[in-house]
Amino acid sequence: MINFNTEKELKELDTFKGIKAKTFEEIRCCGQIREYRKGKNIFIDKEDVTMIYIVLSGKFSLYKLGNNGQKRVVYILGKDRIINEVIIDDLPSSINCEVFECGKLLLIEKNKLISLMEEDFNLTKNIIESLSKKVRRLYRQIKNTSPNILVDKKLAAKLWKLSKDYGEKTDLGVEINLNLSKTYLADMFGSQRETISRTLKELEKKNLIIVTNKRITILNSEKLIEFFKKS
Repeated sequence: MINFNTEKELKELDTFKGIKAKTFEEIRCCGQIREYRKGKNIFIDKEDVTMIYIVLSGKFSLYKLGNNGQKRVVYILGKDRIINEVIIDDLPSSINCEVFECGKLLLIEKNKLISLMEEDFNLTKNIIESLSKKVRRLYRQIKNTSPNILVDKKLAAKLWKLSKDYGEKTDLGVEINLNLSKTYLADMFGSQRETISRTLKELEKKNLIIVTNKRITILNSEKLIEFFKKS
């Protein structure tokens, strides 16, 4: 059973916004809380996954592996995001999930969640909204990773979006609150590390970003997105 402090934490999640008190009590009684260290796999592609995972803290990445073994990061998900609502369709996982930053997950058995959704429309609506957000993000990614778009513009668009999702205002601009190595950025685009390293330097020369260790600060969000849109 989930303790009092975590119960308060769950009530703040949009995932459980507007659900019935009875539904919340069921989740509190049957849900499990687990902590994970960076780099651990939560599940892998084609695995039969029986649990639904909801992020309480930390960051978790969803990625695919190409035929050559190259990683391609699809999403980085933070607090209040459902990692794998797609498994409701009763098929094996179609993606890998690993811990990007140490964090904590709420685990709910899939069939139990489906049963609760049948009894509580608001819970069902919240799950659908979570899926909708992912689909919209995927549409944007497809548009912004077109082979006709140059790497510097693709990277500018990605950094702009990450700053919107995980940005924190500083004296210099907006710092992306993620430890993004050049290798990990390359995984997001399916590119070579050297290409991303060179492109980051180009964006720095244009005074659009500053890179300090694994932290990236957007100096001017409007100029960055204008650079992406400029033909």
